[in-house]
Amino acid sequence: MKNRNFNIGLVVILALSFMSFTVLKEKAINIEESQISWKGYKVTGQHEGTINLKSGTLIFDGKTLTGGNVVMDMNTINTTDLEGEYKGKLDGHLKSADFFGVENHPTASLKITTVEGKNGKYNVTADLTIKDITNIITFNMYTKDNSATAFVKIDRTKFDIKYGSSSFFDNLKDKAIYDEFDLNVTLKF
Repeated sequence: MKNRNFNIGLVVILALSFMSFTVLKEKAINIEESQISWKGYKVTGQHEGTINLKSGTLIFDGKTLTGGNVVMDMNTINTTDLEGEYKGKLDGHLKSADFFGVENHPTASLKITTVEGKNGKYNVTADLTIKDITNIITFNMYTKDNSATAFVKIDRTKFDIKYGSSSFFDNLKDKAIYDEFDLNVTLKF
């Protein structure tokens, strides 16, 4: 009987010891203070704007990033380098089926699957879903205090966004839109 109680006690101590080494903490992203800005390029120039987050969390083991996810509200695509009629036209076109098709795809999401690194500098692999199409992307992410930043380059054609792409259409000349666009991300938590 004494031996059995000793074994149970030993199992409990070992279980508690292992649990103390894997304390994962999920931190909610403050969507009001976080910011995502985008920049798209064409032969004759570029356009830029913002998009709002709908929700998100980052997961840490102590101070080390281990995972997370964000959901973007595609209805909030906003061009910031134009005003008036031209801004309205571009915002509408980006929301249309030619680009992000927000009527049928109101959100896009990113789920971190692998994180390598430490001390606030990470190489992140994630599943990015746009228009219900998921592709793996990699990027660097930096964390400090209650903030995370990343610069992400995305090939829109991998998400069936081919409008104006010289990779799919000939003779576009100065009407061509480059396949890649940039996201600059600052997450507050």
